Amino acid sequence: MKRILFVIFGGTGDLAGRKLLPALSKLQTDRENPIDLSIIAIARRDHTDASYLREMEEHAPASFDLGILEKRISYFKMDVTNPQAYGDLKKRIDDVTGRTDLCLYYLALSPELFTSAASNLAAVGLIEKGNKQNRVIFEKPFGTDLESAIRINQGLSSVLDEDQIYRIDHYLGKEMIQNLMMVRFGNRIFEDSWNNTSIRSIRIVVKEKEGILGRGSYYDRAGALKDMVQSHLLQMLSLVAMDVPLSYHSEDVKNEKSTVLDNLSFDPSACHFGQYDGYLDEKNVKENSSTETFVRLKAHVDTPRFKGVPIYLTTGKKLSVKESYIMVEFEVTSEQRKWNLPLKTNKLYIRIAPLDGVGLALNSKVIGSRDEVEEVELEYCAACKAFGNVPEAYERLLRDAMDGHKTLFARWDEIEKSWRHIEIIKTNQKKPFVYKDEEDLRKQIAKNKKEVVF
Repeated sequence: MKRILFVIFGGTGDLAGRKLLPALSKLQTDRENPIDLSIIAIARRDHTDASYLREMEEHAPASFDLGILEKRISYFKMDVTNPQAYGDLKKRIDDVTGRTDLCLYYLALSPELFTSAASNLAAVGLIEKGNKQNRVIFEKPFGTDLESAIRINQGLSSVLDEDQIYRIDHYLGKEMIQNLMMVRFGNRIFEDSWNNTSIRSIRIVVKEKEGILGRGSYYDRAGALKDMVQSHLLQMLSLVAMDVPLSYHSEDVKNEKSTVLDNLSFDPSACHFGQYDGYLDEKNVKENSSTETFVRLKAHVDTPRFKGVPIYLTTGKKLSVKESYIMVEFEVTSEQRKWNLPLKTNKLYIRIAPLDGVGLALNSKVIGSRDEVEEVELEYCAACKAFGNVPEAYERLLRDAMDGHKTLFARWDEIEKSWRHIEIIKTNQKKPFVYKDEEDLRKQIAKNKKEVVF
């Protein structure tokens, strides 16, 4: 049984309570892949081990039992910006590490603290460059722009090798994102037609019904472009548009994703930015802020496989429903062009949320008629089939980090190339228009446009 120490910097934060500790509690009870887990939570508040766990239980989803961590978790009060405090942390960790095989440090901190925290850990010998038994995990935002992302990476690379750094994009832990490569490469009917001869367009959509939910201080500096497009949507685009990797191995997959980003471009005339009505009234949002809460982009991947195929990226808040999906629209057949029938294009839906699954829209004759046509959908609901037994994204990602599997984690060159695209888009960004609801949004984007909005 693998003995693991998991250290959480920012241990009293929302992420720790809602995601990390619930995921760790499930991993601890996984009988198929058992682990011997010890957890140290670090923050500046006053807590005993017991009072800390009680507070976290208030944040955790009701379906998770954090009580099983009671004998495995300890709280350590510390100011992570104070280098001298790391010596005391080392003493605490040394009491545990003699009984562990692997130490993971989760930096649930602001990006500007990543480098100093890692450097201070290295200074006291808690992490060692090249030692894969020491791993550092953190998640987006990977900086606030290209310059800050480079600065963070340089700082981390000075004390860690790339294979010790795990950059989490929790969207990559979702079941259907993981299944995307299997749907593509494991089914002849899709892989043989996954090209610009057969595909008319692709839409990648992440819609949210709520607003910024009190995150004004962060969101007003980021906006939809940095918060969603730079990470989640460009990662999904890379998986959809990449060529067949040499293997399912992490580096081979990342090489193909990186090639997509090398050949990616955006149409400046088809970039749309919106801001929901009432955003300026949100707490911690600047007066007359021009931060976008909605983005729609038109992209192209100039590779032999996808040259000429428009790929639409759409994400926004205060829309009609909360849902995420990828829709691949196929070209019409030569028979469809000849026949005078109301035939529609075939569409493959890869549904990511709220229920993940796959749908395929086909043309079919209406029962009892001679030539009346209707669109029907063949649907597979993965979440329905495995209801109650579907691991959360963080469970998968933390398990992979423990096992040293990096396929679902972003490599530095992917991050850098994504930020370069965002920088280019922002140079052409106009002040966002204000939208009242999704219907209003559609009308404003559709002005003088023949293409379907989303």
